[in-house]
Amino acid sequence: MPDPRNLVNLAEIEAAGRAALDPVYVDYIAGAARDEITARANETAFARLQLLPRMLRGGGKPQLDVTLLGSRASMPILVSPTAFHKLVDPDGELATARAVAAADTIMIVAMAATVAVEEIAAAARAATGGHASLWFQLYIQPDLELTERLVRRATAAGCEALVVTVDSPARGANERNRRNGFTDLPDGLACENLRDPRDGESGRVRQIVMSPEISWSHIEWLRGITSLPILLKGLLHPEDVRAAVRNGVDGLVLSNHGGRQLDTVPSTIELLPEVVAAVAGRVPILLDGGVRRGTDVVKALALGASAVGIGRPVLWGLACAGEAGVHHVLELLREEFEHALTLCGGTSLRDLTPDLVRGASR
Repeated sequence: MPDPRNLVNLAEIEAAGRAALDPVYVDYIAGAARDEITARANETAFARLQLLPRMLRGGGKPQLDVTLLGSRASMPILVSPTAFHKLVDPDGELATARAVAAADTIMIVAMAATVAVEEIAAAARAATGGHASLWFQLYIQPDLELTERLVRRATAAGCEALVVTVDSPARGANERNRRNGFTDLPDGLACENLRDPRDGESGRVRQIVMSPEISWSHIEWLRGITSLPILLKGLLHPEDVRAAVRNGVDGLVLSNHGGRQLDTVPSTIELLPEVVAAVAGRVPILLDGGVRRGTDVVKALALGASAVGIGRPVLWGLACAGEAGVHHVLELLREEFEHALTLCGGTSLRDLTPDLVRGASR
């Protein structure tokens, strides 16, 4: 296992992670829907944007901390939900949770985690000796009793918000997985949040159902069974964004699922100005998809995001160096973001304004 401190950027961490894994699992992590056009666009769209810094503002060392829907983070860089961490490290989500807690930011626990949410929460709290900020990703299931049970479990475990993924009325078509015959987890691994606790450790594990039946009425139902903040993840069309605000959601995660659902949808950073206009400041917007540099974080926040999430880089860090690899990913991005913010003349997140970015649609 390499010393992650010798890896100086996320591209090097990705290369080390790829080298450490079975090529089938590399394809699972890196792959996306169909021709993978959207997955590539998420990164290249950031590269097309230019930063236009301000000078001689004399504000001193930047302050990076942020509070989102009552959850505090030491930086506006969160960990987006990704499944199956035990595919790449024996400790799986336990290692990820410890690293995220040590970096003092928010982990969005995947519904398809290979460790149960209660154990993830305990590991995160143990890493800090106290509180850790966790949110829970939820796919609303046609079986509403199961869905409610998941919400109760996440709440009891200490999760502070629900992130409802809404872009999956059907599973994305990943041709790499089809080619490799990767259709299920290997023996010994399971989506532990889907294990029926009434059956014990050897009990049946349900499959996550991607249902075209899920509608706004289900969001209304969810609001009726929980007091946690609800964010919707995966809305892209401005009309859906406006409907979300009208329906009283607490926040949005602007995400195209890393390009893993519908191919050829726009990159999230391209959509951000239009989504910001539709929201009109009424709820916070988080963005994920293609964030690989601190300058990407600056661009997203300048264009109106409250924070960004990272997904694949976390898995590459976990693959190459376990908990230390995930922590290194987060600290590299923190360092790069603080450096870019300073060079843009900023001392707080409020200093990141749209005039600092050239090449964005308005």
